[in-house]
Amino acid sequence: MPAIRDDHVFVEDTDAHVAYIAAGLGITAAHIGASTVGEFALEHRCDARDVAATRLGVAAATADGVVLSTAPPDSSFADIGFPAAVAVTGFDGTVLAADEDGRIAQYDPDAGAWTDRAVLTDATVRALDADLVAATDGVHRLTDAGLADAGLDDAYDVSAPGVPHAATSEGLFALGNGWREAATGAFRTVAADPASAAPGATGVAHAATPEACFEHRTDAWQPCRDIAPSDAARVVDATYAVDTTILLTAAGTLIVVDGDGDARHRSLGLPDAAAVTVVGHTPDR
Repeated sequence: MPAIRDDHVFVEDTDAHVAYIAAGLGITAAHIGASTVGEFALEHRCDARDVAATRLGVAAATADGVVLSTAPPDSSFADIGFPAAVAVTGFDGTVLAADEDGRIAQYDPDAGAWTDRAVLTDATVRALDADLVAATDGVHRLTDAGLADAGLDDAYDVSAPGVPHAATSEGLFALGNGWREAATGAFRTVAADPASAAPGATGVAHAATPEACFEHRTDAWQPCRDIAPSDAARVVDATYAVDTTILLTAAGTLIVVDGDGDARHRSLGLPDAAAVTVVGHTPDR
């Protein structure tokens, strides 16, 4: 496995990465190098709803449960025993997942079993990031005692690194001394780069509505500069490698933006694409 920090995967000394895409057809791996998308292949056929790089490997939430690849990109995905899952994230050195009934559980790799952490009643979980939960009734934070209400309503996504953010139907919100509106619009996704974030500082981050994509720069959220408006209108997720931003559209196109702002596009032909994560990979030479 590559070096990891904060349950996100980083490799500082390689120019090659593998992006994993969750879509209705399954989990696809796409090789990325020099800001271009190279060969790609369907690694695991399933109805994949979410994917995350964790300390245990790449985990994916699927309609049949949670699958895990323990040594990507060299190992296949294996079922690790969880009901139909809607979201997955790295947390506390392992995998945290949510099912369709609001159950949130943590995986114990030594026991090969799941431990219930909380149950969200009268609402539906939409996304997880570390200890943050986005749900139809707002944002929650996972604690030792279960879930603590963190406020807001109708949350679609959350990002934990640096300054926590929440994408909601009423706007994009940042958490400081309470929630403050960071951008207006009906937001559906938000992601932040842990490597550039720091306590009280957002760093590199992206968020999207169904119509537009925004990036965080110079302490403000502004429309993305480096991608065409037609692409920005379809962004559903973002992930980050060293000096590289990887955006995913609902139609299964990867948009790879390097540190100079040069963007490369590659259609993977994946309808219903939902999420993307990336791990570092040193190719055979």
